[in-house]
Amino acid sequence: MGQLDNKVALVTGATSGIGLASAKRLAVEGAHVFVTGRRKPELDAAVAEIKAAAGDRVTGVTSDISNLGDLDALFETIKQFGRGLDVLHANAGGGEFTALEAITPEQFDTTFGINVRGTLFTVQKALPLLNKGASIVLPGSTAATNGTPAFSVYAASKAAIRSFGRVWAAELAPRGIRVNTIVPGPVNTPGLAELAPTPEDAPGLLDMIASGVPMGRLGEPDEIANAVLFLASGQSSFMTGGEIFVDGGAEQI
Repeated sequence: MGQLDNKVALVTGATSGIGLASAKRLAVEGAHVFVTGRRKPELDAAVAEIKAAAGDRVTGVTSDISNLGDLDALFETIKQFGRGLDVLHANAGGGEFTALEAITPEQFDTTFGINVRGTLFTVQKALPLLNKGASIVLPGSTAATNGTPAFSVYAASKAAIRSFGRVWAAELAPRGIRVNTIVPGPVNTPGLAELAPTPEDAPGLLDMIASGVPMGRLGEPDEIANAVLFLASGQSSFMTGGEIFVDGGAEQI
C-alpha cells in the first residue's frame, strides 16, 4: 500500500524538474495526480513519464497559473473527477537574474504574476475542493533569505510565499487543512541551467553554484520530491505553517 492511496493531488508546473519528480512520487505512492504545464507537448511527455512509473493515475491539464480562466478550467476538471482534492503542491513559478538597475516593469509583473498572484489564486480557487485533512505544499526558495545579487525580484516573490504559508496555515487550521512550504536549495533542473546567459555558460554556472553548497553538490529533483511527499502525507500530520529546507546545508551552516 502507498502513503497516498485513494487520495487526489494537484501539482502545478509539473513538466520538468521538481514538479515532475514530485508528481511522479505522489502517483507512485497511490494518489491520482493532476498535473499542469503551459505547453502541451511538454505536458504530454510528462504525463507519459508518470504513467510509465505509476500507471494511469495521472491527468494532464494544459494551464497557465497566471491566467485566471485557465485556473477556473483546471479546477472544474478536478471537480468533475468527483473526489475533491487532498494534496495541492503549488509548484509553478520562475525567475531570472537581473541587476537592480536593469529591472523592468514587465519583468517584475511577469515574476510576481506567476509566483505571487498565480500561487495565491491557485490556492484560493482550490479551496472549495479541498477535503478535510488536505495538505497544501507551497514553493519556497533559499533565495528569500540569502541575499543573492541580481535576484531581488525573484527573492521578494518567494518571501511573499513564506508569508502566505504562515497566514494561510492559521486561516485554514479550523478546516483541518495544513499549509507548509518546501524550501529547496540549488537543484539540478532545466530551470536552474536556464539562468545562465547562454547554454554554453550553463555548466560553469552550475559548478559555481554547487561550490557554494556545504555538501559540495546540487540537489536532485527526486530529493526534493521526497520532502514534498512527507509534507503531503500523514507523516507530517502535526506540522503546519512551517518550512522544510532541503538545501544541502546552504542556509543552515
